[in-house]
Amino acid sequence: MDSKNTFLTTPKAVIIGSIVISVAILIAGGIIKIGPKNAGTAANTPVPTASPAARPQQPTVTLDAVKKAFSESQIKFGDTNKKLIILEISDPSCPYCSIATGKNPELNKEAGSRFTLVADGGTYVAPVSEIEKLVKNGSASFAWIYTPGHGNGEMGTKALYCAFEQGKFWEAHDLLMSSKGYDLLNNTVKNDKSKSADVANLLSSAVNSATLKSCLDSGKYDGRLQTDVGLAQGLGITGTPAFFLNATPFTGAYSYKDMESAVKTALGQ
Repeated sequence: MDSKNTFLTTPKAVIIGSIVISVAILIAGGIIKIGPKNAGTAANTPVPTASPAARPQQPTVTLDAVKKAFSESQIKFGDTNKKLIILEISDPSCPYCSIATGKNPELNKEAGSRFTLVADGGTYVAPVSEIEKLVKNGSASFAWIYTPGHGNGEMGTKALYCAFEQGKFWEAHDLLMSSKGYDLLNNTVKNDKSKSADVANLLSSAVNSATLKSCLDSGKYDGRLQTDVGLAQGLGITGTPAFFLNATPFTGAYSYKDMESAVKTALGQ
């Protein structure tokens, strides 16, 4: 019997079953992607379907490499003499970076139950908020490094450089990572330098908006973006978010619960 006749005489259930199995294999392998229902995201920007909390390949990086990246970063607090040095590689327009801050709780909910914040009845502890506490109480040194994990974060990153000049990094950071900030960067600004006033207005409660706009318009940090990208690539990082706690990498929006043992080990607790 030729192949055409074989197909025609094969029971429909067998054919359908084969198709279902084939599609399942493609989905499991990532060839076909099925995303969550997310029409209501803060910026109408789909939350990535791949979970960033368990990426299979972790970069192997030495503590010396972490210290070098720290020293060469633009935004940093503390020095390399601390027992704990934390690097965050991020993009203000990246949804999972926003999720990791805990400043956009609706986005956390939309990403699924594993990312729902404790305050909203979930189990997720936003790592960036906990890292900020460690930095402010003097337990850790910290550097923030940009790499384009989502594509619309250039103006937001330059605003963070400018806000850092004013000693207002965390305040500006939290506003950019809020629902309003996420929406502004992804739906309005989109790296458009002519929209500097929109960014300055968003951050006006945290920084001197006129000074910030002047800083953005000057172009002084245009070249710094690629420098940060180079630092991230030197650490084996091309996506966001990613964290290093000393030489221990966490490439994804891990809960702080997953990082806590590395923190305690570094601090000798």
